[in-house]
Amino acid sequence: MKGTDSIRTLKGIGEKTEQVFHHGGIDTIDDLVTLYPRYYLTYDEPVCIADAQPGIRIAVFGMITTALAYRQIRGLKITTCNIRDYSGSLGLTWYNMPYMRKQLHQGEHYIFVGTPVMKNGRLVMEHPECYTKEQYKEQQKNLQPVYPLSRGLTNKMVTKAMQQTVDYMQQAEEYLPESIIQRYQLKPYGEALCQVHFPVEKEAVIEAKKRLIFDEFFIFLAAMQMLKEQTGMIKNQYPIYDTKESRDFIAHLPYELTGAQKRALDEMKKDLTGEKAMNRLVQGDVGSGKTILAVILLLMAAKNGYQGALMAPTEVLAKQHYETFVQLLTPYDVRIGLLTGSMKAKEKKELYARLKAHQLDIVIGTHALIQEKVEYDSLGLVITDEQHRFGVKQREALYQKGLEPHVLVMSATPIPRTLALIMYGDLDVSIIDELPSDRLPIKNCVVNTGYRPQAYRFIEKQVRMGRQAYVICPMVEESENVEAENVVEYTKILKQNLPPSMRIECLNGKMKPALKNQIMDDFSKGNIDVLVSTTVIEVGINVPNATVMMVENAERFGLAQLHQLRGRIGRGGHQSYCIFISGKDNEDTKKRLEILNQSNDGFYIANEDLKLRGPGDFFGIRQSGMMDFVLADIYQHADLLKMASDSIHMLIEQGFSFRNLKNERLKKQLELALQL
Repeated sequence: MKGTDSIRTLKGIGEKTEQVFHHGGIDTIDDLVTLYPRYYLTYDEPVCIADAQPGIRIAVFGMITTALAYRQIRGLKITTCNIRDYSGSLGLTWYNMPYMRKQLHQGEHYIFVGTPVMKNGRLVMEHPECYTKEQYKEQQKNLQPVYPLSRGLTNKMVTKAMQQTVDYMQQAEEYLPESIIQRYQLKPYGEALCQVHFPVEKEAVIEAKKRLIFDEFFIFLAAMQMLKEQTGMIKNQYPIYDTKESRDFIAHLPYELTGAQKRALDEMKKDLTGEKAMNRLVQGDVGSGKTILAVILLLMAAKNGYQGALMAPTEVLAKQHYETFVQLLTPYDVRIGLLTGSMKAKEKKELYARLKAHQLDIVIGTHALIQEKVEYDSLGLVITDEQHRFGVKQREALYQKGLEPHVLVMSATPIPRTLALIMYGDLDVSIIDELPSDRLPIKNCVVNTGYRPQAYRFIEKQVRMGRQAYVICPMVEESENVEAENVVEYTKILKQNLPPSMRIECLNGKMKPALKNQIMDDFSKGNIDVLVSTTVIEVGINVPNATVMMVENAERFGLAQLHQLRGRIGRGGHQSYCIFISGKDNEDTKKRLEILNQSNDGFYIANEDLKLRGPGDFFGIRQSGMMDFVLADIYQHADLLKMASDSIHMLIEQGFSFRNLKNERLKKQLELALQL
């Protein structure tokens, strides 16, 4: 078996099943074995029924108080009963499992494990696992991997396929230098793969994940170092000087740039006229005014006779930038184009021709900007916006095409300086740590679930004043499908609690991009009053009229992520409000959320988040979701990030060159990471 073999070579995977795996991004054996579990189901001690919350998996011990009822609706066989303990009662439901009536008996005690949901105003556990006390004691010794699933893919299908790859995993080639493995006492790669997919005990999983998380950081930092070795030699072929147009533009802004913006602009101007090409990151808090700096730099590039490109992560954001640039730069005779993946072939062809003939000065778009067919006449400056991976792959793609422009990466993800110095290793860094003085600080409150009715009334009041609101749904762990159902179910509850005249829509990760874009566009235009979503709200989307955000189960997000979400409001001239609803009432939760309550400063919050997290949590779900890592999280695993960084420096001191690697296996891993 080879890593490049198709998963069709596995037993039980025919054409249809292959397509299901393909939709989840799994085509080869290597794709399969690197589909790591999102988390592991552990069987914790039962809690009292009163502590049950929607969307959180629990075990409860209770007595069946009613005979199991059975009914059939449109072919669906539904079995139900109620259980009770000293603290309360809970409904149980099974679909198409009529045999449960013979297995469970009224008046007897059982342990039920599942995720409660709200149905018709009461908590119900659907399809719970059922155990006697003795059975549960045995079950508690087991760990069950739960994989990230796409439509049609089940945990059982993944596990069955994974079981056939054990020999391949055990023989997986080691690619880390032996000195690194010895120094940090890392598990062999093959052993780590086996243990992460077939866990025997928690300790073994912790060691396996430590190795795989270290690898993710190491490969990422090695790729950064590889770029650094190349970019350090790139001469400045496109000197860009200040122009009368850029000075005039700044002079006519309706506000004065902040001190931090001026400082960052000066640093970039020096880069643009220096000996080497600019390779800089501007890290600024949400709403700190990075976009206006991009406008100034691209105007300078255009007036120096070069072309500029601004790359956004989503079409919605690209269109928004395009409209902003056209509005601001029309008086300066700058020709601006928009290029996105959904454009018709004819439109793209016309735009390609205009770029090649230098009939466009600035082009704004998604990753389509660096595709093979796109040719520039004189690309002098590329700006990537909101790139959590800091444009590593994008920059490498540009260099592969023989283009060596100035590169500016903009990020609205404040992270602690100690981590920033590691993550931005190949970039010079400018920090905008000051917000415009005319921006009203967001008013925050942290409340428990009992406040929810008042929150609904507050949203209603704001909408009646002509404003808009976001409601962030509780996150659900099991799968995209469950999460989508959860959003739909929550939207129904919201519609029951708000007046029928209010226009309420929902977004979820399962939606097709076109529908997602349409809903975001409608919200931007004010055609939707309340938008219900998980965390798929696009970073950087600018809806100045949105003044309220309500976050359910706020304790389940990282602080940095909550701060990012909060950044969707407070972007206009109206007072904005953020309501964090916490489903847990313990001291740790209060302490964490109080940081958000007291501060709107992303850099302060990021530092506090890092302090509170401590060393890595290997069993929790990643909270920050930053950098597109699979297992790694720069907050939860900051200690492993530091280890990976130290190991890169150690290899450099030993004369290691990442640009001219002799280690073929490591070279292959780097190429995979950069997708060259």
